[in-house]
Amino acid sequence: MKGMKTNKSYSKRLKVTKNGKIISRKPGFNHFNAKQSRAKQLAGKNSQSFVIKNKPKSHLLPFS
Repeated sequence: MKGMKTNKSYSKRLKVTKNGKIISRKPGFNHFNAKQSRAKQLAGKNSQSFVIKNKPKSHLLPFS
């Protein structure tokens, strides 16, 4: 059976909510956080809304 495949590297960075919104993590908070202030560390935990048009979304995440 041939068909579209989900781009795994792309899909691991995103989460699709039950209403279809796409949420991503803020960039730049993976490591080297010890030198940051506590407020900045905690600000990196929050997610942000990710805006993507339907055409690239259907190519990268066809089964979501």
